[in-house]
Amino acid sequence: MAATVVPERAEIARGLMLELFPEGFEEHETADGLELAAYTDSGGEERLWAAFGAVRSHEVAADWEERWRAFHRPVHVGRLWVGPPWEEPPAEAITVVIDPGRAFGTGGHPTTRLCLELLLELEPGSLLDVGCGSGVLAVAAAGLGHAPVTAIDCEAAALEATRRNAEANGAVVAARLCDALAEPLPGVDVALANVSSRFLRELAPRLECGSAIVSGYPESEQLDLPGFRPVTRRVADGWAADLLRREE
Repeated sequence: MAATVVPERAEIARGLMLELFPEGFEEHETADGLELAAYTDSGGEERLWAAFGAVRSHEVAADWEERWRAFHRPVHVGRLWVGPPWEEPPAEAITVVIDPGRAFGTGGHPTTRLCLELLLELEPGSLLDVGCGSGVLAVAAAGLGHAPVTAIDCEAAALEATRRNAEANGAVVAARLCDALAEPLPGVDVALANVSSRFLRELAPRLECGSAIVSGYPESEQLDLPGFRPVTRRVADGWAADLLRREE
């Protein structure tokens, strides 16, 4: 199934596709804009309709599996390497292997890369990953020496993916089901949240942390969270991430 968007909506549309089809999708430039396509069933077709309003179906190519693998390429962020299990990481890198078949985010989206860049700027400490998805940020944090690392999400499937990815990487991550807007959150040195800006505004007063790395919103949006002051902003491909400090 495929949908076409105008170039101005390309990055937002890619973000939607990653949420709808974390196992991967394809994109092709056309005369009308950018075509985004996913290998899916009737349920996926309904989700695509809801997100984009109009979709088209195509015959599945014989080489679809290899094309799916080609979509998931390794990401290098400083001394971190994030990639799928069929890729060979460099010997000197801190490796985070994420299986796309189980993931809700594999490190390829700009917001994930930006969060990893900011994470590299911090001294290791206790850390909370809110809305952990596949666990890529939590696993990377553990690899960088943060401890203890707690990952929370309101979706049981996300926690299963996080636990599997943590085990595959030999990372110590405590993953638990939690509604971050209703249940108590642990006090930590660092909080990570790659979510929507609306969610972040509700979340900020509940965070007990010295520093926060937040993302999940367009570069054009200036985020002002109560109780925090901005320190560093990183942008890429129309997306932004911010490192915040708790106000004294």
